[in-house]
Amino acid sequence: MPGDTKVTVYCGPLSWFEEQLGKQADESLLDIVYARDEARRLFKIIAPAHNESELDDLQPKRPKRMVAQSSDYASLSEHVITNFAGLIRSINPKHVHLHNPPAHALAQLQRAFPATVLKRYEYPAVTRETLIHFRDGFADHLVGQATVMQKLLAALYPLTTARQAKPVVLMFYGPSGVGKTETAQFINGLLGGTLMRKQFSMFHNDKFASYLFGGTHSEPSFAHDLLDRESGVILIDEFDKANPVFHSAFYQLFDSGIFEDKNYSVHLGPSLIICTSNYGSEKEIRDAFGDALYSRFDSLIGFQPLSRDEIIRVIDKLAEDRFVKLTQDEEKQLDLGDLKSLLYPLADKSSNVRKLGKTVDELISLILVRSLLDEPQSTGVASTNAG
Repeated sequence: MPGDTKVTVYCGPLSWFEEQLGKQADESLLDIVYARDEARRLFKIIAPAHNESELDDLQPKRPKRMVAQSSDYASLSEHVITNFAGLIRSINPKHVHLHNPPAHALAQLQRAFPATVLKRYEYPAVTRETLIHFRDGFADHLVGQATVMQKLLAALYPLTTARQAKPVVLMFYGPSGVGKTETAQFINGLLGGTLMRKQFSMFHNDKFASYLFGGTHSEPSFAHDLLDRESGVILIDEFDKANPVFHSAFYQLFDSGIFEDKNYSVHLGPSLIICTSNYGSEKEIRDAFGDALYSRFDSLIGFQPLSRDEIIRVIDKLAEDRFVKLTQDEEKQLDLGDLKSLLYPLADKSSNVRKLGKTVDELISLILVRSLLDEPQSTGVASTNAG
């Protein structure tokens, strides 16, 4: 009967939404809208002799359970979103399950259907056990940076307490390739879920404004990505590459964990936001961002360039990690000790772990392809190439 539609709204990742739905048969909102549009384009001629029951058979059946995912709203026109509650009324499903709808669509539904149920996903929380695993596993994931571990433990502690209601916001700074991104990935791995990672160096045009502040509901947006994320860790890589005109967009997010644009509203709760930059000191960060943004970071954690001994340890670890992934036939073509010896000269040239990893891969591939083609090995050539 009209007006008895049950509405349940889910705010969280798609995987969780699908788990909540279970394996019952669903009808897609988009499929229903497309079918209705197609029906409107058809002309029907009804003979006078037809009785009322035959006419009833031509009416669309009432959906039992209608579902919409967060990506579906982009396929709906703007005027449909503007009158979203009217669309639901006209379809009149018995129960509708909506995943991350736009904010104004949600507001309409809550007015039109006061019994609307709102469910929010609970993201993995930092616990005392998380801190223990972080402390005990830090050395296996990152060489050096002992002060980083201590500062991070102190910065993460508030997330283990019930009184923390907003995100902890950190700035990782220091030279490229010394473990900033890897540290964020390590923390996220302890909590679970796919890391939400955004690289602001990729945004240098006018589309960044609509991404941050919201354009049409069908355009990608930071707020929509925040709603869809799986992890309680948010990594904003190369935060320093964003134009300063956009800094104000993060004030409320960093202060209270709320981010709003034209279409969506997100409440993060006690999560972890990690920004990275290549600045060399806290003074550089303050000068570049200004006090308004600088003061909103809960902790600034500096990563130092690696010493020669630390780079040697990185090379050993990289070589060993790659070696154990080789097939038995490939292992026969390589000597791990010789491989390390070829790579050690790099300790005087580069401290960028990311580049070192690529060099290790390149050198291993060079040795293996020469073996495959039966070419004579040349230590000098390999060593030159590695350098």
